[in-house]
Amino acid sequence: MAVETIRSMLRRPAAGGAGIVQGWLRTVRHGKEVSFLDVSDGSCMDGLQVVANSDTEGFESVVRQLATGAAIRAEGEIVESPGKGQRFELHATRVILVGEVGEGYPLQKKHHSFEFLRTIAHLRPRTNTIGAVFRIRNAASMAIHEFFQREEFLFLHTPIVTASDAEGAGEMFRVTTLAAGEAPRNEEGAVDFSSDFFGRPTYLTVSGQLEAEIGALALSRVYTFGPTFRAENSNTARHLAEFWMVEPEAAFCDLEGLADLAERFLKSIFRDVLDRCEDDMAFFAKRIESQAIERMKTVIDQPFERIPYCEAISILERSGQQFEFPVGMGLDLQSEHERWLTEQHVGHPVVVTDWPASIKAFYMYRNDDDETVAAMDVLLGGVGEIIGGSQREHRLGILEDSIRAQGLDPRDYWWYLDLRRFGSVPHAGFGLGFERIVQFMTGMANIRDVVPFPRVPGQAEF
Repeated sequence: MAVETIRSMLRRPAAGGAGIVQGWLRTVRHGKEVSFLDVSDGSCMDGLQVVANSDTEGFESVVRQLATGAAIRAEGEIVESPGKGQRFELHATRVILVGEVGEGYPLQKKHHSFEFLRTIAHLRPRTNTIGAVFRIRNAASMAIHEFFQREEFLFLHTPIVTASDAEGAGEMFRVTTLAAGEAPRNEEGAVDFSSDFFGRPTYLTVSGQLEAEIGALALSRVYTFGPTFRAENSNTARHLAEFWMVEPEAAFCDLEGLADLAERFLKSIFRDVLDRCEDDMAFFAKRIESQAIERMKTVIDQPFERIPYCEAISILERSGQQFEFPVGMGLDLQSEHERWLTEQHVGHPVVVTDWPASIKAFYMYRNDDDETVAAMDVLLGGVGEIIGGSQREHRLGILEDSIRAQGLDPRDYWWYLDLRRFGSVPHAGFGLGFERIVQFMTGMANIRDVVPFPRVPGQAEF
């Protein structure tokens, strides 16, 4: 007989018939002549109760010795459950111990803090909360791919090792095979990277955008979805050193078209996750963030308000609010400003457009006023910025000037500039931090709890 997941078993139209469940014990209760085993296989929020008695093969030798955390296989009949909150249970004819559990198993039936669970990241997926997070991550990942495939974007695999700093921020992890303390030096005493593996300084990528532009300027529409890295020494609840980015790039697209794409994208992802993860989302709404589902529905149901940066600054200055961080022309928006705009001023998602060139990256399209760039930030209530993007500068001379103005060497971007020499067209793209969107959907307070193995300063244990 084929083994069903618990999720599949609980979706049977009616009780009756044989069933096999394989999983880990969340709790075990031994009565005088009966034992109740709560089994989870991670396929859904619910476990399946297995009832064993003296007629069950292995009752004395296996069942009565079981403890929380053990892995078992149980065979029997699926019957209606008299217990509250559970549809079916399995009356076992046979129970097999697959993996025993030793002393000191840390996940018992009590509250465990998320801080503690991070110290046992190898076991925390067995908890209700983290298991639900990972199922939502999975559903969101699939929804992202399906959206872009429907929109006729091609999935492009961009490199993890790169020689270029797409953001110009310099917070990159170096990749080298040179021995520490024994690296060869040039005449100026600096490290001679010509002797390194790639013959030049290389780093873990902070973005696949520049390479995605190569794809877009040949294939029209591409997207990347992969790991990116930032060596920012930050220990906040919003930052990771290793995170996943979603980055579409579209040729023959301007800022308005990009904002339309971002709005369709978010609405589609949230709609799919609500459809596929109803039980998991209900759990988060009950236990973590009471407005989790309503926030997603607001994104789905409401149009996105578009406000130029200069107007957003004026609105904030006139608000009468006492913000922790200053508000003013030429200053970036902080999370508190973004959340006030979405939650208090507008009441639904906001797209802030046309930002000062002085606080944005070199590759963004310079507007006719020569002071602003065709950039956008998409803001959601509860988190603030969720997407950042722009129309890209496709004019060769202006792009070269922007590279130099930010202290970069145009020679390091020769191939990027070639794209402007050979058939350049207006194009645009955005970046979405995947963990940020999972955080928004689940309401989890710390980004370290929505990634399987968080990489942060001083932590790379698992």
